[in-house]
Amino acid sequence: MKTALVGNKGKGVRSDCHITLEITETNGINISLNSKVAALFGESIKILVEEIFLFFEIKNANIVIEDSGALPFVLAARIESAIKKIIPSSKKYLLESNINNQYHTEKDRNRFSRLYLPGNSPSLMINSGVHKPNGIILDLEDAVAPDKKDEARYLVRNALKNVDFYGAERMVRINQIPLGLGDLEFIVPYNVNLILIPKCENADQIHQVNTKIEELKQKNNIKHQIWLMPIIESALGVMKSFEIATSADNVVALAIGLEDYTADLGTARTNEGNESFFARSMVVNACKAAGIQPIDSVFSDIADMEALKVNVLRSKALGFEGMGCIHPRQIKVIHDNFAPNSAEIDKAKKIVNAFIVAQEKGLGVVSLGTKMIDPPVVKRAQNSIDLAISMGKLNSDWREQEIAAQELQEKK
Repeated sequence: MKTALVGNKGKGVRSDCHITLEITETNGINISLNSKVAALFGESIKILVEEIFLFFEIKNANIVIEDSGALPFVLAARIESAIKKIIPSSKKYLLESNINNQYHTEKDRNRFSRLYLPGNSPSLMINSGVHKPNGIILDLEDAVAPDKKDEARYLVRNALKNVDFYGAERMVRINQIPLGLGDLEFIVPYNVNLILIPKCENADQIHQVNTKIEELKQKNNIKHQIWLMPIIESALGVMKSFEIATSADNVVALAIGLEDYTADLGTARTNEGNESFFARSMVVNACKAAGIQPIDSVFSDIADMEALKVNVLRSKALGFEGMGCIHPRQIKVIHDNFAPNSAEIDKAKKIVNAFIVAQEKGLGVVSLGTKMIDPPVVKRAQNSIDLAISMGKLNSDWREQEIAAQELQEKK
């Protein structure tokens, strides 16, 4: 008789379950369910268990389910993981996909915020999209204990298929290469949008990931692009940041991880960030030169919103275009302060107006006052306008309104 233990239980555990599974030789299927919602959902839970056992052709087993409100995708992940600890199988028990998750993302999508969620904690995943981060990271690396990584893969796979993330970019941070290559088969076929590669130190790691991604895309007939965001977390990674940024067409951003970076330097991380100024500048310059997005590290004090605001503004001033967050309350502060402010919007409007007027007059040169305006400046200004409109800071018909106001003023 073989036994497997999977999942979480105990005080504070919500929306999860703990499975004790024994595969036996006789006596059929015996299900013991301990759940506060047994009166409402006990029968449907047992039906799901029986369906999974039938799918894996298990005829004799004892299973004890200690349930704390687990949804079907969690129960299915936990049970499948327990079965495969005992009986190796290539079969996958998959629930029907959530139709709201059938979207893909663009390379230049806004990535102001990305919310980290532990990959083995379903309670944090279920409603994470309602907070409206730009991206949601299901973390298989640092946030998952070493002995839980295998079962977390099944949970993350099912979450990608079944949780409604309300339009957030679905991201997964895999484990450090080479362990992380094994994570890819649990995420690439299940509509992940972007993969974060931790502790990246050279282009070869990107090539290894892409080789595995392409193999899985071919196998599963996947046509859409899957983006990569390497995380720079060491002195070597900083020095190789441009090599990494230009290593593949699907690299859309570099993130910097300052906790590991400062540990590598042997220094303490401070709010002022003097110890990481060189590294952050290197990452920003590598990204700008490569035409991708530089993304700053997380701010770990979830209680101090004013310090977070200062940190975001400092980050933006360095050239970063987003940062990580570890609590939903940080999202609004990050969005508000990475977004264009009123002075930036006014300047962008003047540049775009000058460009439109020059086009209407058939001029080959765009100028604002005595200054010539280059095409990249116009493009940045238009990006600021588009961003301000998308965030509700500017009306989409702003130019028509200004022309109407000007004509009215002239009539007076």
